[in-house]
Amino acid sequence: MAVAIYPGTFDPLTRGHEDIVVRAVALFDTVVLAVARSRSKSTLFDLEERMQIAREVFSGEARVRVIAFSGLLVDAMREQGATVAIRGVRSLSDFDYETPMAAMNRRMMPTMETIFLLPSAETAHLSGTLVREIARMGGDYTAFVPAVAAQWLSRKLAKQGEQGEHGAGND
Repeated sequence: MAVAIYPGTFDPLTRGHEDIVVRAVALFDTVVLAVARSRSKSTLFDLEERMQIAREVFSGEARVRVIAFSGLLVDAMREQGATVAIRGVRSLSDFDYETPMAAMNRRMMPTMETIFLLPSAETAHLSGTLVREIARMGGDYTAFVPAVAAQWLSRKLAKQGEQGEHGAGND
């Protein structure tokens, strides 16, 4: 049984992430969506919210599991019985960033493989950062995220707007 792990912050989960998961499910028996605790990134959604969004988006796909992880990817892979790491690569800069990480992971876990999946043409431009920015600026982000994620974004931004109106910070 081939298990692949797809790590990321998924803040929010975009149509690009969804595309990669759907295509990975066609290649592997199980795809583990590993939602990272982010130390270096300031996230809009907390870890539990990001996990819940992913669970809702993939609720109809029994072969997708959603977990939280922190620390080394190879440790999460061992815990999940995964032999393959899936990485979406949108550009040469993504590839330049991902290649040394894949090499180091392979050095720490010689039995693992990293597979780079190119996004579909429709999703190649998407990133969580761009979606968050469009949403914060009042733009229509609904085509860029699954419907579930759009609902979560709408509620989150409305809540932040209410907090901002009452003097609370909305970081």
